[in-house]
Amino acid sequence: MRRRNALLVLGSLGLLKPRLSGNIGEIEDMKQEVKTDKAPKAIGPYSQAVIANGFVFCSGQISLDPATGELIAGPIEDQARQVLRNLGAVLEAAGSSFDRVVKTTIFLQDMNDFGKVNQVYAEFFKTPFPARATVQVARLPRDAKVEIEAVALAKP
Repeated sequence: MRRRNALLVLGSLGLLKPRLSGNIGEIEDMKQEVKTDKAPKAIGPYSQAVIANGFVFCSGQISLDPATGELIAGPIEDQARQVLRNLGAVLEAAGSSFDRVVKTTIFLQDMNDFGKVNQVYAEFFKTPFPARATVQVARLPRDAKVEIEAVALAKP
């Protein structure tokens, strides 16, 4: 009760945005799930993306074929292109695009693929490029070679 009263006081002073009204539903309304059949369905308890506070937070995409749910095998370049097509479909469903991406994280099974993935990445992203981190991981879902997640600006 004391915490709720303190939050209400802070809210009435304009120190908390959005102002609290005690209605939990308002917090949920600030978060919107993104779903599209043009990208693979989530293979776990997560959303393809979530829109919140003016941003689109895209879950990591691997090289799954959206129609079959099967992993696209083959060279890293083919997997990276499928990953980015999947990511593009999620961004489009959210009303965003590659041009509005501000941050990406690339997860590679083998850091020796860094240069090849960079070449494919440059086919989808143009200057100014998003901020980015690339890390090598021990293993990815479905033994994919690459996974990419992104944060983008939501539609204005």
